[in-house]
Amino acid sequence: MQYIAFLIIYSVLWCISILPFPILYFISDFLYFILYKIIGYRVKTVRANLDLTLSHLSVEERRKIERNFYKHFCDMFLEMAKTLTISPEEMQKRYIFKNIELVHEYEKKNKSIILMTPHYASWEWVIILGKYINFTGFGVYKKLKNKHFDQLVRDIRSRFDAHLISTKETIKAIKTNQQNNFPGIYLFLSDQTPLLRKGQHWEPFMGIEVPVHMGAENLARELDLNVLYLKVSKVKRGYYEAEFIEITDDIQNQPMYSVTQKFLHLVEEQIIEKPDYYFWTHKRWKHKGKKEETL
Repeated sequence: MQYIAFLIIYSVLWCISILPFPILYFISDFLYFILYKIIGYRVKTVRANLDLTLSHLSVEERRKIERNFYKHFCDMFLEMAKTLTISPEEMQKRYIFKNIELVHEYEKKNKSIILMTPHYASWEWVIILGKYINFTGFGVYKKLKNKHFDQLVRDIRSRFDAHLISTKETIKAIKTNQQNNFPGIYLFLSDQTPLLRKGQHWEPFMGIEVPVHMGAENLARELDLNVLYLKVSKVKRGYYEAEFIEITDDIQNQPMYSVTQKFLHLVEEQIIEKPDYYFWTHKRWKHKGKKEETL
């Protein structure tokens, strides 16, 4: 039954992927109306997140951000489907890396790179990075329970010379590559909410203390990896620019938690500058006030 559902959904996504962009965005407008106006998909979560983190804005300003977010959310979903068949040439026109030379300078150091980025603008199309780098590109992702849909995600995200490793395989895979002198660039989406556990590290994010993932920083410290931040901006519908920002090329001499703190600061800057494109459906602040439970 799961396989039949997969075939149906895959067929629909493939048909969507071959549509020209103007028609794709016409469908996105319709999907926005259904998802936001009719179903109200996660509207309570989005609204609560906006009210909590952007309380300095008026209600109308926050509702405008909310509407713009859902429009972008629908665009991004269909752009992900488009990735099934989009040509590398078309992707390269729509997803521009402003300073790829910084990555090339880092590659000359012959040290693997951790690339930290948030769920902002478009993280799905980062896969085109593989066409520009000399190292092998790896994306860390959470494996889906349904093996058919997991394979679909892998197929989509593995185009353009990208490789996927699941969160459970990450440490072993990176250590093995390091031992074999096989340098890589590892993409971490590091703004997600971790499970609460004893000894959890907390940091302020948008003015609220939250538990944070330390995996990227801990691996960088243990294996002496360089760390960059990828700042993705939406230029206009279907077009993005990505800029690399140095976090550190000397992590052994950086204070503990400094990498994670700088990452969160850079994410905050993007949200404050243009909050419409952050992934507000995620319950990022659901553990607010629970810090004592992890002490």
